[in-house]
Amino acid sequence: MKFRIGYRTVKTAVGATLAIMIAQMLGLENYVSAGILTILCVKVTKKDSLRASWDRIFACFIAIFVASLLFEILAYHPLVIGIVLLVFIPLAVMFKASDGIVTSSVIILHIYSAEQVTVGLILNEVGIIIIGVGIALLANLYMPSLDVKLKEYQVEIEQNFKLIFDEIVIYLRTNESTWDGKEITETYQLIEEAKALAFREVENHVLRNESLYYSYFKMREKQFEIIEHVLPVVTAIDENVEQAEMIADFIEDLSEHIHPGNTASLFIDKLQQMRAQFAEMSLPQTREEFEARADLLYFIKEMEEYLFIKSQFAGLKGSKSLYQNTATGEQ
Repeated sequence: MKFRIGYRTVKTAVGATLAIMIAQMLGLENYVSAGILTILCVKVTKKDSLRASWDRIFACFIAIFVASLLFEILAYHPLVIGIVLLVFIPLAVMFKASDGIVTSSVIILHIYSAEQVTVGLILNEVGIIIIGVGIALLANLYMPSLDVKLKEYQVEIEQNFKLIFDEIVIYLRTNESTWDGKEITETYQLIEEAKALAFREVENHVLRNESLYYSYFKMREKQFEIIEHVLPVVTAIDENVEQAEMIADFIEDLSEHIHPGNTASLFIDKLQQMRAQFAEMSLPQTREEFEARADLLYFIKEMEEYLFIKSQFAGLKGSKSLYQNTATGEQ
């Protein structure tokens, strides 16, 4: 495995060091705990970091209150630590601050070790919390842009869509294919990875609940489901009919104009025109021809849905794939 130091590792190391240094400079007792809090609060995304920070701050204040009350009322005895935890942990869970249980347990032990609750002790613990969490939040203000990687996923998915459509064209024209179908598995994996990365990008914007890239990959996921549905239908056609050649021309045109813009209406119009042409053609003469044309009509219906899904997408502004041709549109 290749040794690698990521940006989050660097932020964690620098943040923990700064938190400890600041707490030590201010003369706080148990200053290393500030570094521990920073380590625990530096997360993958800004929203994760905010949630973790809030949970730990809230849980720590609950811990200070419960520990101070019970230790002073009962005694500074190891058995009382257990009682404190029995009260504190359910409270933390009830207030949905369970992520702060571990760090708050450290605060509880600080109070136990001091054997006396004073204003100075409370201020010391609050200072540790503020420094540790505050440094983590500052560290998480910087998140590297994911646009380049998201763009790579977009292009790879579109390339695979084109390759799949090209294979459909070959089969419609020849009723033969040597395709191994690897693009199907690859595309599924790419879409899953792309959605996860796009969701991270959403989580890095505190006031944003969704991104265009996430919507884009969800849209491609729905389109891909349709492609998976129609492949068995296409490969079941073993009769050469005129309509198959017409659909092959349409799919070939479609495959050459796959991009993230929103111009689906052009191809929807073409599809409807082709459907009208089919209605004017002579009826099938054999059962085989009837079955082939029925499968092709189903294929057209599914492709119409494929295009409709894209027509509902706003488009990625300023984004072009390898196959975009704005003069003729897409899908």
